[in-house]
Amino acid sequence: MNESTTNKRPPAGERILEAASRLFYENGIRATGVNAVAERAGVTKVTLYSHFGSKDGLVTEHLRARDHAWRTTLSRFLEDRETPAQRLSGIFDAYEQWTVSDRFRGCGFVNAAVELTEPLHPGREIIEEHKEGIRRELRDIAETAGCADAAEVAEEWFLLLEGAVVRCTLRHDVLPLHRAHEAALRLVTPARETG
Repeated sequence: MNESTTNKRPPAGERILEAASRLFYENGIRATGVNAVAERAGVTKVTLYSHFGSKDGLVTEHLRARDHAWRTTLSRFLEDRETPAQRLSGIFDAYEQWTVSDRFRGCGFVNAAVELTEPLHPGREIIEEHKEGIRRELRDIAETAGCADAAEVAEEWFLLLEGAVVRCTLRHDVLPLHRAHEAALRLVTPARETG
C-alpha cells in the first residue's frame, strides 16, 4: 500500500466505530465479538481496546454516534418546515428515510435495548435519551399546534411512529408509516383549525 492510499484511510477509531456500528446493527450486539469488529476495521484487538476500553464502551459509542446521526437527519428534515403539521410530517419523513436506508431491520435503538438487558449498562441511558428527545420534539409540535393535552397527543404520535416502524420492519414496506402519518395529521388538524 502506498503512502497516499494510507493517508486517505480514516483514523483507526473511526474505522472501528464504523465497523462495529454496521456489525452490531446487521448481526446484533451479542452476536458480534470484538474479533469480528477488529478484523472488519483492519486493526488489532489491542487497538480497539485502546480506543474504546471494552466492548461495552464500543457499544455505548456506537449508540451515541447513531443518536448524533439521527439528530442530524432530523434537523435536515425539519429545516424550512414551519407549521406544526409540516414539522410533524418532517419527523415521519425522517423515520421513513431511516427505515428504508436501514433496509427494514427495525429501530437500532429498540434492537439494542432488547439486547442490553443490564439496567445499568451505559448504552441504555443513551437509548432512553434518544427516545425522550423524539417525545420532546413531538410535545413541542403539539404545544405549538395548541393541542389541549400536548403531552397526550405527543405520546399518541410517538406510539404511531414506533408501532409503524415495527410493522414496516415485518412487512418490508413503508405503507404502515404512511398510514400512521395520516392518522397523526388528523390529530393535529382540529387544533390547527381552532388555533
